Amino acid sequence: MTTDAGERLADRLAGQWRRAGADEVRVVDDLSELADLVAAATGPVLVSGADLVAHTAVLRHLATSPVGPTVALVLTDTPAAGQVTVREERGQVVAVGDPAGATGVFGGALRVGPADLPALAAAARTAAGGGVDRLFADLAGCGTLTFAHRVRLLVAHRVGDPAELAAAQAAVAAVDEDRAELRLSVKERDDFFTTFFVSTWSPYVVKVAARIGLGPTGVTMISVAFAVAAAVLFGAGGRPALVAGAVLLYLGFVLDCVDGQLARYTRHFSAWGGWLDTMADRAKEYLVYAGLGYGATHAGFRYGWALAIAAMTLQTVRHMTDTWYGVLHDEAARRPRAATGDAGGIGGKLNAASTKVQADTGSVSYWLKRTVVFPIGERWALMAVAAALFGPLVALCAVLVWGVLAFAYTGALRTLRARWMRVPVMSTVDTGLHRDDGFLARTLPAARQPLALAALGTLGAAALLVVALRVVHAGADLSAWVVPLGLLVLLGGALGARAAHDGPLDWLVPAALRAGEFLFAIAVGVAGRVPPWLIFGYVFVLTLHHYDLTARLEKRQAAPPLHAAALGWEGRSALLTIGSIAGIASIALATLGAYLLVVFVASVVLAWVVLPARARGGDRSPG
Repeated sequence: MTTDAGERLADRLAGQWRRAGADEVRVVDDLSELADLVAAATGPVLVSGADLVAHTAVLRHLATSPVGPTVALVLTDTPAAGQVTVREERGQVVAVGDPAGATGVFGGALRVGPADLPALAAAARTAAGGGVDRLFADLAGCGTLTFAHRVRLLVAHRVGDPAELAAAQAAVAAVDEDRAELRLSVKERDDFFTTFFVSTWSPYVVKVAARIGLGPTGVTMISVAFAVAAAVLFGAGGRPALVAGAVLLYLGFVLDCVDGQLARYTRHFSAWGGWLDTMADRAKEYLVYAGLGYGATHAGFRYGWALAIAAMTLQTVRHMTDTWYGVLHDEAARRPRAATGDAGGIGGKLNAASTKVQADTGSVSYWLKRTVVFPIGERWALMAVAAALFGPLVALCAVLVWGVLAFAYTGALRTLRARWMRVPVMSTVDTGLHRDDGFLARTLPAARQPLALAALGTLGAAALLVVALRVVHAGADLSAWVVPLGLLVLLGGALGARAAHDGPLDWLVPAALRAGEFLFAIAVGVAGRVPPWLIFGYVFVLTLHHYDLTARLEKRQAAPPLHAAALGWEGRSALLTIGSIAGIASIALATLGAYLLVVFVASVVLAWVVLPARARGGDRSPG
């Protein structure tokens, strides 16, 4: 088929792929030729049929999509003869060629990651003589995990005759490509505060940043500076400082959104950028907690630091459950429940209700559902407004109250839905790594029920903290006997390290272990009369280590280079116990915290600077 200018559609598409960033473009007449080309490839391979008419930006977005190594273009068009339907859940293609429950049609283009190239070559050989739709169906039949890339605001259509070609070309010409790309930099679905108080004007900042050559990492660093300045002003106190801190906190959050929008607009994605964004978000928020805790204490409230520690602990444990529930949901999407004719009880009904609400975008129930979970935009907005109007103490209390309610709400609903899904998530990942187990956990006797053991350890740490608060308030000393007893209960969670984490709720194990370690460290600090700011600092360093693990899980990265040097949650707790018995709890917390910070920084340097440089050097070496 040719365009109005007489150019073959395949040749035009090849030129678009070159403009989209493809290093080498080849037009093949048979898929057997593709199999030979794929066999010699070492990087991602882009494949498309000759019947696709689309903006060049659509091809560039597919080629640079950060959602996964293998990505398929998915359209909402009515499938024509020979085209295959797809069903997607949570961005994953979970069914191909099954019209029942289909959510779209294969768009005739895909990017295949290096690890999936053998499957692509095999599919190309079995589909020889067929088209790109047969190739995609055979690739899916090999079990390849494929993510969906949908077209929004831009245009992409598959055409079968000159009339369809003319209509598609007209639709492409009617859209301002650059303006659409700028709008596309904003997430399609975001939270209420971000949608109406940030994304309405942040694209203008994105445009300016792109024009002056400021990259996403630079924006992230400026956002961190704003948050640090806000924390300092909250700590200083006084109405002018609190108002200025609130303004800076808001602007810092705007920039926090801009860095991701700028990455999407310029298509500058990297594993480093994604990791840094995740780590910076958490570090900024907890530094603001520190500023509020110091400010509340400076204003005369005795337990300002305690509130900051509680807020940080609560939010970290919540994030652990968020990460693991997301993994659970992804696994459930790839392994859907067999049709049994029932709704799956209350869990199934909740799942259906949640899906219905999420589809009703813009409704009151939709926004309530997105707001009640207390996302980051709402947290930062609440802290800014409460601190400016009422002071640091009210800001921390508000964050804690809403955070607890949100945790209870999401925890209850997710537990019911998880029991319905019944997916053993932990069996698909490195259990020891993401539990953050150390030497003791790997050598202690194994026992069943890892979640029950982890929960028991957490309850023991919580009980130790309550006893420490009461006994220390009475002026007694309990380090010599209660802290070791608390450690023994906590170590119960290590007994489940080598057990199969295949229960419907075992995705809660990492969060339970985090809560247990944090509560135990706080209890050691209270028992040893450690300054509250030092306890906060130690827990803050722990959060960096744990967020490093979750960020790598979310970005599908390997374990940190120096993970073993972090000693494991049970090893760190044992060292704190020794320090408590020796009467040097402050020194123990300060020394171990400093050590973990050095290990974290060294691990970051190795992972993102040294090892990549060596890999690049290896690529240039002879042979």
